Amino acid sequence: MKNVAKGSYEEILIEDGFYVLKIQNDSEESAVVEREIDSTFIQFHFCLKGRGQFQFNQGNYQLEVSEENSLLLYNTQKDLPLNLLVSPNSWLLSVIMTIRKFHSLFSSEADYIPFLSDDNKEKKYYSQEVVTPTIAVVLSQVMNYSLHPSIKELYVKGKIYELISLYFNKTPDADLEQCPFLADEDNVRRIRMAKEIMISRMSEPPTLSELSQEIGLSLKKLKEGFKQIYGDSVYGFLFDYKMEYARKMLETGNHNVNEVGLKVGYSTASHFIASFKKKYGTTPKKYLTSSA
Repeated sequence: MKNVAKGSYEEILIEDGFYVLKIQNDSEESAVVEREIDSTFIQFHFCLKGRGQFQFNQGNYQLEVSEENSLLLYNTQKDLPLNLLVSPNSWLLSVIMTIRKFHSLFSSEADYIPFLSDDNKEKKYYSQEVVTPTIAVVLSQVMNYSLHPSIKELYVKGKIYELISLYFNKTPDADLEQCPFLADEDNVRRIRMAKEIMISRMSEPPTLSELSQEIGLSLKKLKEGFKQIYGDSVYGFLFDYKMEYARKMLETGNHNVNEVGLKVGYSTASHFIASFKKKYGTTPKKYLTSSA
């Protein structure tokens, strides 16, 4: 596996022919993850935050997976080696297992999975889906666990089996009262709502107390949950989002520094310039000159 920028790529073996990649790029630059994967494997890629781009045929063909989405890949006719461009501040979790292993999980219920039918056995299959709140809970648990090393593998193995089960649980009318994740699912929905509120009102964001009241979640659960799902505090996330938004606005060449600063919530240009410099190590004007 190759690491081209600061980031963390951890491979965890679940069992023979079945492993997990935890991919975290917390830097301001894109990173590349490469790994040989042959045609006997099926791949599940989940994007927790940011985005990733899978490149095939020497970069002639791309598939993107964005925040809170997943991508399933398999092609029995052709190797699909991992050549993944990970955007700045992005986290992905990939589950890779042999098709033989995958069949064994569902051997008695193979018809239940759309691409395990005899008709599809020799075909390629790509599927993009939105990550459900239930799956988001499990993904954040796998990314953020703090456990004694001796039980790490057992914990991850259990969670990955749970993840695959939930991925294929297509029953729309699950009995919610029997679902042990209901509280967690509801919390995830509310925290996603908090993220959308902060983004939509970034020029005048609510206080954490106001935000917790608006989404109906305690301040403690808001802080803990936001950090778990998005890997940062509410205001840390908002700061990064605002600076990225400002950077893109500046690059269009249609706005001056004052306008951009006001748009992202800075009443004075000097405050905006100081924040931009804190994030990117240079002033907006110098940034524009260097990127021109």
